[in-house]
Amino acid sequence: MFDFFAALGDPNLPFFRYAVITGLLAAVPFGIIGTYVVVRRISYIAGAISHCMLGGVGLGLYLQNAVGVTWFGPLHGAILVALLSAVILAMVSSFAKQREDSVIGALWSAGMAIGLLFIAKTPGYTDPMSYLFGNILLITRNDIFFVLLLDLLVVCIVGIFYNKFLAICFDNEFAGLRGVHTNLLYLTLLCLTALTIVLLVRIVGIVMVIALLTLPAAIAGNFATSIRQMMLLAVLLCAIFILSGLGISYELDLPSGPVIITIAAVVYLLVSVGLKYLPGGKA
Repeated sequence: MFDFFAALGDPNLPFFRYAVITGLLAAVPFGIIGTYVVVRRISYIAGAISHCMLGGVGLGLYLQNAVGVTWFGPLHGAILVALLSAVILAMVSSFAKQREDSVIGALWSAGMAIGLLFIAKTPGYTDPMSYLFGNILLITRNDIFFVLLLDLLVVCIVGIFYNKFLAICFDNEFAGLRGVHTNLLYLTLLCLTALTIVLLVRIVGIVMVIALLTLPAAIAGNFATSIRQMMLLAVLLCAIFILSGLGISYELDLPSGPVIITIAAVVYLLVSVGLKYLPGGKA
């Protein structure tokens, strides 16, 4: 790992420092929102939002490179489509009579298909791999400010509505009977999830986004005695996975996204097996 830390201090590798700083800052929304995703059991909804987001990425690339709309890029398209997907899924879950899993499948596949069609028609850009599998080394200084803004937004909203979010996660019907605006809060939670996913995709990509959003929180849930503890531990674990993944990928010359996910998955499996089979572990 000596070469990794040496690279952090190299003035010719600013992008590497940007990647580490962004990864550590990103651990905050990943851990907090990931905890709600795990507790509320909406990981497949998060997956649908992430895959549908490729449609927005493709739209942004097409408008920017084929039409000449320079102010609208892939990030803008990703945010727009992610939030739109969150609204649709929240409305379906709250009001529509359609099967929620059918709508999730439709958004999941249609978003990917539309995104690939836009990318195919974008001149000079035919490789969606960096969006599908992520590349944290493409992070720029502007991305750091975006992460800081998201950190503040997540911390403030969760701090204000912490108890109400807990209510809709554990007993949505009872919360509604107590006068809590469950539909609006659920929509807010999905929108925060969508914004977090937009950020997460830059690090590990669309295909693996569910893993980093849920695995740290799932591991933390085995040791925490409260949701606050679960959030804090998930944030810490996420930061460790990202930092260690960057270090190992640098040393072994491997793509960072898959390495980060592999580390998280191995730790999750070891914890699960250990808690089940070790003396004193959970059954």
